[in-house]
Amino acid sequence: MPQYIFAYHGGKPPETPEDEQKEMAAWMAWFQEMGDAVAIPGNPVGLSKTVSADGVVDGGGANPLAGFTVVQAATLDEACAMAKGCPSVSDGSGTIEVAEIIEMEM
Repeated sequence: MPQYIFAYHGGKPPETPEDEQKEMAAWMAWFQEMGDAVAIPGNPVGLSKTVSADGVVDGGGANPLAGFTVVQAATLDEACAMAKGCPSVSDGSGTIEVAEIIEMEM
């Protein structure tokens, strides 16, 4: 089955320990809802740098990566339907870029 990467952008950091617990519970519930489709749960990421031929720039550009997950789905549309359940998409604080991972023979 094809794999798709969810590249998370945005989101909001929890303001209190209670908010953090609530947010983690929402993420865990979403992962449980997707079940075996979650191939690699992934993680949030720290501050990033953008590397180009012109050099290295702090900050990750206009829409820096916040984290990632890899899921299995039959189609891109099916993967996008799964992504709609993400807590940061549901609350309007973030977005997910969904792309198929193309297997390459080495």
